[in-house]
Amino acid sequence: MIKGVLIDYGGTIDTNGKHWANVIWNAYMEVGMNVRKEQFMQAYAFGEKALAIHPLIKPHYTFDEVLRIKLQQQFDFLTIVAADKLEKIVTHCMTLVAASIGEARKTLAALATQYPLVLVSNFYGNIAAVLTDFQINSYFNAIVESAVVGVRKPNPEIYKLGVKAIGLQAEECVVVGDSFKKDILPGKEAGCQTIWLNVDGFAEDLENVNNAIADRQITDFAQVPSCIIEWNERYGIST
Repeated sequence: MIKGVLIDYGGTIDTNGKHWANVIWNAYMEVGMNVRKEQFMQAYAFGEKALAIHPLIKPHYTFDEVLRIKLQQQFDFLTIVAADKLEKIVTHCMTLVAASIGEARKTLAALATQYPLVLVSNFYGNIAAVLTDFQINSYFNAIVESAVVGVRKPNPEIYKLGVKAIGLQAEECVVVGDSFKKDILPGKEAGCQTIWLNVDGFAEDLENVNNAIADRQITDFAQVPSCIIEWNERYGIST
């Protein structure tokens, strides 16, 4: 029986299952960046590490600002100076985010009327500002953010903190996320049920995947409410 929902942010709410490496790579191709995929992946990893270890992101930064900093780190690694293309990539990505969050807002609103929601995210210390900017902050009872709590996925302890914040038993909670290794596996290790938004994952994340570990698989974030309802109906519980 599901009584509470722990939800990932990046790749789940903001892109509806598309990993950010894939989103940005597609944007690179869209604007005609002369970069090989291998080079891009190295630049992407460099940018992610830079944001994780350096205080580049301030607590009040919106996602648009985060994206610009992230892309600039990639461009610096690739020794590219092309402000016009950076702007086009930002536009491409933010158009996808706006559409995805517009739809996710409906799903979050439906879920929030039935269950307590806790956001569990690897982020940079500004997720509250991002949620507020996108007008979805009010749907969450609590936020567990890696940069704040000092624990990062795939460490299951971050999901245990989510369970504690939601105030339920782990088995009464379901983890919803796009990453098999960073959401589904640690969610299961924390004792939760899991719903895997399996759409366009990160290649390394999909290595040696055991599909049977995820309790449910979906292809659209909008499927979460009906998935939970069907789940609970198996126990004779109407929601």
